[in-house]
Amino acid sequence: MKIGLREDRCSGCLVCQTACSLSLFKELNPKKSAIVIEPRFPTPGNYAVHACDQCGECATACPVGCIEKGDDGVYRIDAESCTGCLVCVEACPQKVMRVHSSREVPIKCTLCGDCIRYCPRSAIYDVDGDIAEKRWY
Repeated sequence: MKIGLREDRCSGCLVCQTACSLSLFKELNPKKSAIVIEPRFPTPGNYAVHACDQCGECATACPVGCIEKGDDGVYRIDAESCTGCLVCVEACPQKVMRVHSSREVPIKCTLCGDCIRYCPRSAIYDVDGDIAEKRWY
């Protein structure tokens, strides 16, 4: 699966972030999401959607090698090996690796697809077509 973005469809509702935090942490907390919705107001008056593209820059930057690519193509953090240095967060070109005060390990996308499944406007979609988009409009 590859995440695609249609920023012109984003309304800033944060459903994607809520779905992500539920999937990752079983919490309704958009700040614990691996998706970033950036409001750009007053100019240009829209939202930028930032999502992990599994580029691997975080793994390359990690000084202890705790981020590895799985057989499914997803980079995951081994929480027990992570030192919390946050070098990976700084290295992320999409700026979607997040830090939350309740966690010692950064938040990273696991490509669960819930952001795609629940985005009411299909602003986030699966380029490969493996996950069906919900059509609310």
